[in-house]
Amino acid sequence: MITASVKKRENIAEYLLYMWQIEDLIRANGLDIDRIQSSIIDKYKDLPETQRKEMREWYESLIDMMRREGVVEHGHMQLNKNVIISLEDLNRRLLADPKFSAYSAQYYHTLPIIVELRAKAGENKAGEIETCFNALYGILMLRLQGKEISEETSQAVTQISKFLAILSHYYKQDYNNELKFSEDEDQA
Repeated sequence: MITASVKKRENIAEYLLYMWQIEDLIRANGLDIDRIQSSIIDKYKDLPETQRKEMREWYESLIDMMRREGVVEHGHMQLNKNVIISLEDLNRRLLADPKFSAYSAQYYHTLPIIVELRAKAGENKAGEIETCFNALYGILMLRLQGKEISEETSQAVTQISKFLAILSHYYKQDYNNELKFSEDEDQA
C-alpha cells in the first residue's frame, strides 16, 4: 500500500501494472485475507506490526471492493479503471495540442502495434491505452512463467513501453499541475 501510493505519484504505468498484479494475487489467494496474511503480509517480518496491520487492512479493503464491484474472477476494480480513463483523457489532450508533437510522433509510431493487438483481441476490445497495458501485463506474466517471447513481440513491447513512459511522464507533470497546454499559455 505504501508502494502503491509512491508508484501512483512517481510512475502511473508502474502503479497500474502493480495494482493489476495485486488484483491477481488476491484472486490467487481466493479473496481470503488469512491466506493473504500468511502468503504475503507475514513475509514482511522486518516491518513494524503497525505497518503489517495497515497492509492487512489495505488488502481487506481491496477484497471488499473486488466483491462489491463484481471483479472476483476477472476484470479490474473501478479505481484502476479510473486510472485508464485519466490516461486516455490525457492522451487525447496531448494529441490535440501541437505543442506536444514529439508525443504525437511516439503515439503514431505505436499505433500500428495497438491496432494489431486490438484486432487480435476479438470480442474483448479495449481502448488504445488499456490495450497497451494489457500487452505489457501479458508480457510480464509470460516472463514470470519463464516463457519465451519472440523478437517481434519484444520489439513491440519496447515501443509500447517507450510510449507509456512518455505518457506517464506527462501524467506526473499533470498530476503536479506542472503540465502546460497551449490553451493554458494563451490564457496567461
